[in-house]
Parts: sequence; C-alpha cells; structure tokens
Amino acid sequence: MADYTYLVDDIIQAAENEGTEFVDYVPKMVNRAEERLTRDLDDYGLVTYTSVAIPSGNNQVTLPSGTRILKNFNIVANSTRINLLPRTDEYIRDYWPVSASTGTPEYYARRNNTTVLIAPTPVSTFNGEIVHVSRPTTLASTTPNNYFSDFCYDALFNASMVEAMIFQKDYNASNLFEARYNQALESLRNQARRTRRDDMQAPASPAGADNPVILGSN
Repeated sequence: MADYTYLVDDIIQAAENEGTEFVDYVPKMVNRAEERLTRDLDDYGLVTYTSVAIPSGNNQVTLPSGTRILKNFNIVANSTRINLLPRTDEYIRDYWPVSASTGTPEYYARRNNTTVLIAPTPVSTFNGEIVHVSRPTTLASTTPNNYFSDFCYDALFNASMVEAMIFQKDYNASNLFEARYNQALESLRNQARRTRRDDMQAPASPAGADNPVILGSN
C-alpha cells in the first residue's frame, strides 16, 4: 500500500528533479494537495460523527477541531433524535433575538470556523451529534498513511504534481496533471454517489418502511 515515502519518491521521479530545493519543497506540495482534496472530495471516508453535550442556557457550540464542512447537527429530545435545520447566522438572530429566552433547539448556523449558533437557546442540557468533514491527519514521515494515501492515491499524486509543475514553472505539464486530477476526483465522486444511492435504496427498517430513530425503545 502506498504511503508518504512512496508518494514523495513518486513525485521526485515523475518530476525528474532531485535538487535540494525541490526535494525540500515536496512536503508543502503534499500538504497543499491534501488541503485541496479535503475541499474537493465529497466522500463518506471524510465524514466524522462527534457527540456533544449542550449545556442549558448555552446557544453556542464549539465545533470539533479541524472541521472543514458541517453536514448535520442533531440533538436528542424526549428520547427522539431531532435534526436541527440549517439557517444563516442572521436568520437565527432575527428568529431568537433574546438569547436568554430558552426552549428546545430547532435551528443551527455556522457562525465562524469554530462555533455553531443554535436557537432557541437550550432550556436544559441536550446531548447531540455533529456530522462533519475533517481533514485527515497530515501525511509526514511520522504519519505515513491516512485516508488519502490509502483510498485516493491517484488524486493525491496528481494534485501534488500540479504543485510540483507550478514550482518548476512547467505550466503545460501542470495543466496535464490538473486534467488527470479532475479525472481521478470525478471517479471518486461517482463512487461516493453509488454508495449514497445504495444506502438510500436499502430498507430503513427490517419491514422495509421508514423508521424514525427513537432512542431507548425496544
């Protein structure tokens, strides 16, 4: 299986450049490629489910570290899991202008890179779950494998080569690797779409009918 050392060697050989300046810059190329994949890739493998406890009277929730995309926010109220509805920061402030007033949360909005605003302000402590996309641990000699190296190697390599060719000011080659990256990315997206389609076609309950999640029921 490809790892960080394999990727670095692959980049150096493909670029035909063993110069010190180039080799020293390769880790930054890989880092930029990983960041790009995190933005571009819509894949189940990057989705994380993080449990949170929301204290009474607190209308702001801290996002899990490294969150890039917030996909869903749900809470448990009266043993039932409820999906909060996404809204804008302005909508929530207009809807619930007095944050000291409390109720059962219905809406959420990403306020900034680290915080989510919810409304109404919780009347009691709620347990919840944040569904988010986070960047995998950055590849390095000490962390030689991650999701990208294990499952998205072609896209990772070609995105790295785009950076390598820009570094070498070979813009024709950069365009070539850009096209290859987009092809690899589309293949990964198609695979994710097929997975979603299969999940949607699977019965939601043993009887094959919709079955809302009721926690604590038998």
